[in-house]
Amino acid sequence: MGSWFEANLVSVLNGGAIGCLLFILAIGLSLVFGMMNVLNLAHGAVFLAGAFIGWRIGGESPTWGTFALAVGAATLLGLLAGAVLSAMTEPLRNRSHLDQALLTLGIALVAAELLSMTFGNDVRATNAPPGLDGTVPVLGTDYPVYRLFLIAAGLLLAVTAWLVVSRTAAGAVIRATVADREMVSAIGIDDRKVKLAVFAVGSALAAVAGVLGGPVYGARPGLDSTVLILALVVVVIGGLGSVKGALIGALVIGQIESLGRALFAEAASFILFGALAVVLVLRPQGLFGRADMAGAPR
Repeated sequence: MGSWFEANLVSVLNGGAIGCLLFILAIGLSLVFGMMNVLNLAHGAVFLAGAFIGWRIGGESPTWGTFALAVGAATLLGLLAGAVLSAMTEPLRNRSHLDQALLTLGIALVAAELLSMTFGNDVRATNAPPGLDGTVPVLGTDYPVYRLFLIAAGLLLAVTAWLVVSRTAAGAVIRATVADREMVSAIGIDDRKVKLAVFAVGSALAAVAGVLGGPVYGARPGLDSTVLILALVVVVIGGLGSVKGALIGALVIGQIESLGRALFAEAASFILFGALAVVLVLRPQGLFGRADMAGAPR
């Protein structure tokens, strides 16, 4: 076992880095879908927009200043995109998820085409900022510092999100809105503003994830669909509206993506969707989701 771990250490660490990046992307989708009951298929397009912003501002070799500026610009773009998506999906609040999916999918297709027209169809690669672009020894193996940074950022966000949702007044309002939207409105809280805030923060995280994912994935047409599928798998496996579920689901998918492609390259996709199928059969609400979130729209 020890020799196997040493031989596959890089793949395991890559799985952790990919998983934490997926968590930053998927936590917003999980909260919007699980807590606000809105299926947002434009989430991947917001990620891609963030990736292109990171490349446009920082170029192939960003400084810390341009990297921070890209993160700030992506945050603002994500907040705006979330607010627009919240307003556009509000008329569909009492309709099926299919209607929401069709609307947000249409928005995603338009956004992807606009990004392609603006930035072209070439892969836009970018490097990590200075200080994160090197390697450090990990158990005798040199490993990229930036990927360790992604692991730390993902875990820090997980703790922060859990504390906000579980231990703050804002989190209590969000949980109350999930449990009984009409009751929250009756006591004077505008549930539409709660939805808008969750949507905006979720989209902002997706855009920031795009910037952070630049040194890993680059920015290219089609990336939005790839990361959206992975985020949806994470949400389904982890459970809707669960911070812990999103983290565990993302780390599982990260390892399947990394180890699966390293050890079983031809069967990696089958392993990924096989794990999804097993979870859906044995536990439809996901590993940490509530049973009442596995059914029809509330």
